Amino acid sequence: MHEWALAESIITTAVEVAEREKLKKIEEIDISLGELQQIEEDIFRFALDEILKSMNLRNIKIVIETENAVFECNKCKHTWNFEKDKLDEAEAEAIHFLPEMAFVHMRCPSCGSPDFTVIKGRGVSITSIKGEK
Repeated sequence: MHEWALAESIITTAVEVAEREKLKKIEEIDISLGELQQIEEDIFRFALDEILKSMNLRNIKIVIETENAVFECNKCKHTWNFEKDKLDEAEAEAIHFLPEMAFVHMRCPSCGSPDFTVIKGRGVSITSIKGEK
């Protein structure tokens, strides 16, 4: 499960940043989770909580916000948001497990081109670490 590896990376990075910034205590870690990222949020959150407990880091608030996916057509430059409900269940599931499948199942809603770029909504990142100095 890559949720555990990502959770461990997030916590390790947060601890390193807190040490570098000379925080005595981490109080909150804000995380951005891309809508197209191949993550089960419940498992990811559970992994974060368990890793924090195992490192004796308690009472840290974890805030996870989903970053909506945004695409840009390379032909007409139109931008649009991911609309899961416009896909059938199999297509949506395929994109969830392998985001690159978006290029198979989606087209620019303006010109119909299959040539587009994902400009937002991928990956996992720490957006903020709050703590006591």
